[in-house]
Amino acid sequence: MIYIQQLFENKAIIASVIAWAVAQIIKIILDLISNGSINWNLIFSSGGMPSSHSAFVCALAVMTGLNQGFDSAIFAVTFAFAAVVMYDAAGVRRAAGSHAVIINKLMDNFNIKLDEKLKEFIGHTPIQVGAGAILGIVIAIIYYNFI
Repeated sequence: MIYIQQLFENKAIIASVIAWAVAQIIKIILDLISNGSINWNLIFSSGGMPSSHSAFVCALAVMTGLNQGFDSAIFAVTFAFAAVVMYDAAGVRRAAGSHAVIINKLMDNFNIKLDEKLKEFIGHTPIQVGAGAILGIVIAIIYYNFI
């Protein structure tokens, strides 16, 4: 039971989850502004502005640096992890989403029916990744200094 308590007291995890949640809420608000209605499905969706993946991993890295030192090995690990996640979000996952768009159009043109279309909205633009990174950094700094 002590492990669960420690998990819920881990400042790096808490800051990361807050950063993720704020990013997802921002996506809902931006969608509300552009479409005029609330889409609650966005709370657990990937893709869009800002990148919640980037917000999560940057908050994790910054909180680790603030708590353990920016010269620590564990900060280096979280920094490398964040870099890989953000590169993947703007590279591989974005390309996969672009491919899904084309495949879905081909399936429609040839009247091929699948149970569901491929998910097209899975990656991020570099700006979305950058916005998520900044959000995660800011939330980690605020959490560290004020909470």
